[in-house]
Parts: sequence; C-alpha cells; structure tokens
Amino acid sequence: MEESDIIITLIGTKLAKVGNEFIFKGGARECEPCKLNKTCLGLNSGSTYKIINLRKGVKHECAVHDTGVLAVEVMEIPVRMTVESRKAIKGSTIVYDLANCNNSDCENYVMCRPSGLKKGEKFTIIDVLDELSEQCEKGFSLKVVEVKRT
Repeated sequence: MEESDIIITLIGTKLAKVGNEFIFKGGARECEPCKLNKTCLGLNSGSTYKIINLRKGVKHECAVHDTGVLAVEVMEIPVRMTVESRKAIKGSTIVYDLANCNNSDCENYVMCRPSGLKKGEKFTIIDVLDELSEQCEKGFSLKVVEVKRT
C-alpha cells in the first residue's frame, strides 16, 4: 500500500472501526445540502473499501447517520477480474472494457464483469493470479488478475 492509495472520507460512528469493509453505493438525497458531502462522496460508486485508520477529530452531525460521522482513512480493495491472457502482465496498465459476453449463467460472469467498474477506466495490474476455474464458454483465453485504479 502506498500513501497515495489512502483516501480520507467520513463514515457513521457505528461503522468507524479499523478493518471494517464496505461497498460505497453513492450518496443519499439527504447528502445534497451538506457542506461536507465532497468528503463523503469522493469514493467510486460500487467499489469496496477497507478502513485502515481512524482520524483523531470531532464527530460531525449527519442527516443520514443518527450518531454522526467520523473521519477515517480508507483504501480501495483491489478488484479481481479477467483479462485476455496476452494482456495479463504484472505492472501493466489496462483500460476496462465490458467482456463480449452476456451469459449471466456462466460461472465466470462475475469475474468477467465485476461490479463497480466503468468502461474506459484505467487500471494497473498488481497481480496475475491464475487461469479461470471454469473454461470460457466463448473460447476466450483469459487469466484472473488483481487490479487497482490508476
């Protein structure tokens, strides 16, 4: 983990525990008028985050969290996904594109189309893990990789 991977955000006091993980689903309607909403809503919708540190400071009032919010340091959890085998090179940068497959019954579907990613986003491959557990029904040569946003 690099210091540049750390993001400061606000989270409900009941959830603010080091090690807790959460999926950011976006802001609620009640967040719109809040003066702190840029701090809370600066995360990527659909991505999973892990709280790595609690910031010392004051508890802030919040229209969503009844006991207020605290500042925390979070890190986005790397995403596991498939890429063409020839592109599965540790350290390389890739541009996410939807897999050319609509078979949602396939065992690999979630790995080929992970939630929270948008077409055109850039990622760095941080680890090449393995071949798929089940062979691709479309015949694509794929590898499972872990990536982080660049």
